[in-house]
Amino acid sequence: MIRSLARIWAIMRKELRQLARDRLTFGMVVGIPALQLLMFGYAINMDVRDLSAGVVDHARTSISRQIVADIDHSQVVNIIAQYSSVAQLERAIGSDLIDVGIVVPGDLEVRLADRSRPAIQLLLDDSDPVIGNSANALTAYSVGPDDAAPVIQSMGLYNPERKSAINIVPGLIGVILTLTMVLFTAVAVVRERERGNLEMLITTPVQSWELMVGKVIPYIGIGLIQTTLVLALGMWLFDMPIRGSLLDVYLTALAFIGASLTLGLVISTAAENQFQAMQMTIFILLPSILLSGFMFPFAGMPRLAQWIAELLPMTHFVRLIRGIVVRGSPLADGIHELYALLAFSAVMLTIAALRFKKSLD
Repeated sequence: MIRSLARIWAIMRKELRQLARDRLTFGMVVGIPALQLLMFGYAINMDVRDLSAGVVDHARTSISRQIVADIDHSQVVNIIAQYSSVAQLERAIGSDLIDVGIVVPGDLEVRLADRSRPAIQLLLDDSDPVIGNSANALTAYSVGPDDAAPVIQSMGLYNPERKSAINIVPGLIGVILTLTMVLFTAVAVVRERERGNLEMLITTPVQSWELMVGKVIPYIGIGLIQTTLVLALGMWLFDMPIRGSLLDVYLTALAFIGASLTLGLVISTAAENQFQAMQMTIFILLPSILLSGFMFPFAGMPRLAQWIAELLPMTHFVRLIRGIVVRGSPLADGIHELYALLAFSAVMLTIAALRFKKSLD
């Protein structure tokens, strides 16, 4: 028994020494719990405030301006724009420029005196049910007797039944592609290095960037197949509509697949083995899920967390895919998000090519 314990202790010492030498693994052991704590305790906020809002004020009276000012001071919404028509307001919501629309009718004072019907209408982007539920707090605004009709009435757009699946399924494409594309690419390249195949390739005329591109192209087809599978299951199991162009959906997915694959290439140049590649992929996946707006409203996060989220490709993909699938927005409305994905891919591919050349010296 004593000899057995001695052997076990020797193995334990060996593993502890190896862990101490492996700085990346030690960083993951400490970093992942710390990252989870910071995100769940600081960045994740279900009590959404300062939703971006637009106003159409047909009354243009002192009473209407006072009511709009009271709504703006509620801290639930932050009025950032004025529009001249309800159609412009709805287009702004569909283009993801604002989350809430406030419509003040021309006969506001008559409605306030009658009180048999609501005087002001809220247009809510119900593609994210959490935002819709938060904005509904404004309907408690009242003037006059308690038994009178409420001043504000809300109307949900795009997802009036507030089915969570309609909001979750499009974003789930991003989660799946982030995990599989980044992991597949990172592990595949590291596996080739472990087997000595990359050293053989470096002796050929193939340049670094050519090798990188050749590595990622086969996985593009896999990513498109996964996108199709998630969309088909969402339509079949949850009656999820695809309100936008299917071509725009695949163009968006293609841009995100490229961003994820090039990120996997960068990870492959930093990881020394397949286990480290998997660790680093999880390290990227966690903030992508929590900060991108997939699970929690982007508007409820502190400003610092939003800045970090803007660096993640999944943040831009979630905005694009939900706009196309749920709201029926054309790809042109989110063209700046598409440019962000393309720029990310170009930067990551350049870094991967440069690091790859150095890693084999």
